[in-house]
Amino acid sequence: MNSCGLRCLFILLSFPYLLQADLSSDYYSKTCPDFDQTLVQVVTDKQIAAPTTAAGTLRLFFHDCMVDGCDASILVASTSGKTSERDADINHSLPGDAFDLITRIKTALELKCPNVVSCSDILVGATRSLVKMVGGPRINVKYGRKDSLDSDMNRVEGKLARPNMTMDHIISIFGSAGLTVQEMVALVGSHTIGFSHCKEFASRIFNSNAEHSADFCPEGMNSKYAAELRKLCSNYTKDAEMSAFNDVFTPGKFDNMYYKNLQHGYGLLESDQAIAFDNRTRPFVDLYAANETAFFDAFAKAMEKFSEQRVKTELNGDVRRRCDQYNDYRG
Repeated sequence: MNSCGLRCLFILLSFPYLLQADLSSDYYSKTCPDFDQTLVQVVTDKQIAAPTTAAGTLRLFFHDCMVDGCDASILVASTSGKTSERDADINHSLPGDAFDLITRIKTALELKCPNVVSCSDILVGATRSLVKMVGGPRINVKYGRKDSLDSDMNRVEGKLARPNMTMDHIISIFGSAGLTVQEMVALVGSHTIGFSHCKEFASRIFNSNAEHSADFCPEGMNSKYAAELRKLCSNYTKDAEMSAFNDVFTPGKFDNMYYKNLQHGYGLLESDQAIAFDNRTRPFVDLYAANETAFFDAFAKAMEKFSEQRVKTELNGDVRRRCDQYNDYRG
């Protein structure tokens, strides 16, 4: 290790508080007093114009924060020399409206207070506002994050849950992110809004034996629901954009209907339906299905905790001028 590295290590070991982000709800009160008002206005305009923005941004938030914390690494575009997180296969279906929203907010804020507000704080703040806008709970978020200095596609695999994973595996992934089983079940409730592409659940609803595929019903799934999904996704191999709402009854409203659906066999993804049967997760599914207030409270607290873990500071991050590029990018 060179002398600079030794000095840095000595400083960090002597003053460990330097590694801790100084987050606060009024972090931008002096440096960018119009931060919250500007963010909310842009978010409102975008959600009105494109109602699926809320679900898309919430998904973007999770895909960012599950990989090394909420550091806006998901927003960085790949270059000829390096492939970033957003081009990992599991991130290919992240919606353009969510990326567009963050770009719009960043542009508006750069005009008011240049080089002040981080992209990671923008993503967290936008997610908070959108959840509330579509009927969800108030999330008390804090600000002061810095943006990552690296985004690597190879760091994604194994940190994001896939629909066909076992419950053991999914619980392990959330546990590695510092989340309990109850917090995991509460956060998965975000599937109360949004949609999933047919290819993500096709293997669940289509029987490999074509002779019996018409009346095939996956374990735990309502038979009529399965039949309707097969009709909807019948051409999914030719049209990759074909999709179904995660919550078939109130797809645009953030509520506890997702959990009620699971109890009656209306879980779209295999991983979703599994939490209604696993002994470790079912008690929380039943609780949130019966009590929306309990779900909202648990979701808000889990989001607050999740958004504050593994935060980047001045020592290992900065404030990007463009969310999709590092500040030293030369193109």
